[in-house]
Amino acid sequence: MSWCSWESKEVYKDHFKTGVYACSKCGYELFSSKQKFEHDSPWPAFTETIHADSVSKKAEFGSPRAYKVKCGKCENPLGHEFLKDGPDGKSRF
Repeated sequence: MSWCSWESKEVYKDHFKTGVYACSKCGYELFSSKQKFEHDSPWPAFTETIHADSVSKKAEFGSPRAYKVKCGKCENPLGHEFLKDGPDGKSRF
């Protein structure tokens, strides 16, 4: 599987087959389908990354509960991590 692309319609929001979501630019493993959950955002939602270095994070200006997230290998922009916005108070990527 590949991570979603901003240039096209989101196809992975309601996709729940077993597998790995990888960076669309470099193929680095980002998220496992085991950590995916249903959410009302228009994008797929995950509670954690596969590897500790799957993503790099930078605090979102003006929002203490959000980080901008990029691929940990090639810095491809992926979106955000929202703290305590997932199941059981976990993060939502």
